[in-house]
Amino acid sequence: MFGYKGETLFPVINQVEAYWQGLRMGRIVPQRSEIDPRGIERALEYTFVLERIAPGLARFRLNGMHLNDLLGMEVRGMPFTSFFTPTARIMVTDTLEAVFDGPQVAELTLTAERGIGKPAMDAKVILLPLRSDLGEITRIIGCLVSQGPIGRAPRRFDVADVRMKALTAGHTPVEATATKTLLEPAPLKGFAEPGIPFVTSLEESDAGDEKGPDDTRPTLRLV
Repeated sequence: MFGYKGETLFPVINQVEAYWQGLRMGRIVPQRSEIDPRGIERALEYTFVLERIAPGLARFRLNGMHLNDLLGMEVRGMPFTSFFTPTARIMVTDTLEAVFDGPQVAELTLTAERGIGKPAMDAKVILLPLRSDLGEITRIIGCLVSQGPIGRAPRRFDVADVRMKALTAGHTPVEATATKTLLEPAPLKGFAEPGIPFVTSLEESDAGDEKGPDDTRPTLRLV
């Protein structure tokens, strides 16, 4: 795992990364179909799954409610770059490409734009690559956690720091880059694609199932 100073401030990110590491079992990248939401139940509010749809572009297929709160709207189907300021988006698209093509693990330290009703807020996000059912690295499981009051939504972020970790089979990630400069990328079961039912802590948009009125557990949403 990264083991940075911020891990005590963002323990949920460490939980998601540790779960992903446990699924690797000597492989470079685990399968998306191996993700079981019950393994990260306490982190579901902050967790998301991205699908690569074009170079440098990925959209939300699943997301926890914390992400909706940050933008003040439902984010499923939206591009990952929706959470970032225009000046930060080039760096974010480069980071996504490095995660998919490396493959690599990325951790971004974020600072929110400030304004009227928008107090200071820091955040951290981790991006962990996954293989699709076709064997291609076209999915990412990630976790975005903010600190401080959200205030008036939407809240968008600048990138203060990017840390990349190259992946090798049978090993934990090895740090490849640090700071805001990106280098060229180095050459959860029950969470499967539609058709395999989810556990009850998830909502599935094409199945029409909804949480019951007494269900208070965090959920992810599927596009």
